[in-house]
Amino acid sequence: MSMIPTKPRRLSSPKKSDNRFLMTPLKFLEKRILLGVTGSIAAYKSVGVLRALIQEGADVSVIMTASATRFVTPLTFEVLSKHPVRLDLFGGGGEMPHLTLPTEADAIVVAPSTANFLAKCALGLGDDLLSALMLNAKCPLILAPAMDGDMWSHPAIQTHVETLRGRGVTVLEPEEGPLASGEIGKGRLPHQDVILGALEAILTPRQDWLGQRVLVSAGPTQEVIDPVRFISNRSSGKMGYALARAARERGAQVSLVSGPSSLSFPRGVECESVHTAEEMNKAMTRRLSWSTVVIMAAAVADFRPTRPAGTKLKKTREGTARLELEPTEDILENLSKMRNSQILVGFAAETQDVTARAKQKLHAKGLDLIVGNAVGLPGTGFDSDHNTAVLIDRDGRVNQLPTMPKELLAHHILDAVLGLSGSTSKTKPRFNPR
Repeated sequence: MSMIPTKPRRLSSPKKSDNRFLMTPLKFLEKRILLGVTGSIAAYKSVGVLRALIQEGADVSVIMTASATRFVTPLTFEVLSKHPVRLDLFGGGGEMPHLTLPTEADAIVVAPSTANFLAKCALGLGDDLLSALMLNAKCPLILAPAMDGDMWSHPAIQTHVETLRGRGVTVLEPEEGPLASGEIGKGRLPHQDVILGALEAILTPRQDWLGQRVLVSAGPTQEVIDPVRFISNRSSGKMGYALARAARERGAQVSLVSGPSSLSFPRGVECESVHTAEEMNKAMTRRLSWSTVVIMAAAVADFRPTRPAGTKLKKTREGTARLELEPTEDILENLSKMRNSQILVGFAAETQDVTARAKQKLHAKGLDLIVGNAVGLPGTGFDSDHNTAVLIDRDGRVNQLPTMPKELLAHHILDAVLGLSGSTSKTKPRFNPR
């Protein structure tokens, strides 16, 4: 692991005199976007994406595959975009739209992107206008997948996704929920706010974390019972990974310490995998002096077996067994005691009295900011793409946020850190806004 210390920039919070408080600029003013629509039942949601892009000042042209026209008529997109919808690889009159369209675009967004289209892009196939122009594109590419059943988790699709991401294509994670088949699974088109957020991060990147070194923990820990069993929890790591990506996108150097997770490591982030609370404690402690901001998003097991068995425990006829437990390391408390000038952010996953219990943890651990998130609610919390959270800072400010994608919540958390005052508190003096 190589970490070269650099002088951190002091984080700054917006001032009331800033023009952005008087008028919010259009995110995509004068940007030319190609919106690709493929043959998914989610194609109707592309209309909302188109409207949102136009409202933010973008000039949008739509390219539809033949199967997409079975779900939404081209006329709908033509009326809203005020441009003819392109359907044919052969434009007529000597025109070659698969060559001309991408050269004029600032970005290409394909929403929805079916499993078939993902495969075509990964394999370099170009048998229609949309897939052919992707081969000629030099601008940023964003694919927002939508598919049914177990298609997203199929090894072939995951291989294609990794191939595309390795080439620099932004492939968003589909959301989990009710699918067209009636099943519950991961395959819903990402929310349009997530799609627009990804586009904004690429076209108008905020660099307000430039010079900061952010240390993030994510995922669960696994505490060994015997060679085949362990104690853990339902954490997926999605919130921590989203924070790592958001901080990186906003200019920070990021180090991620992750417990066991099925997620792919974020690109451009230094990562280390751990399993136990002890391993995570050592990894976080080792990186603490390097960091300027620490975000402890991991769901660390509170207890571990006192004496893990060296061989597999067998079921007895009595059907009962006793497992003696001991507390694991309190990583957040350790980091709080050891830090010098680092900003320290913690999480409190609660099933009731979220705000009150989060406040209590904020003061008990000497934190600068805590994220209290309600777990157990349908469609949010562990292993979900959404969270319902309250942000409480050391200055006593409480911000109750609505349910939102974790990718968006990550940016709210980073914004809250920017908004911390530089005054001395009962913890330690932190950075002072410029």
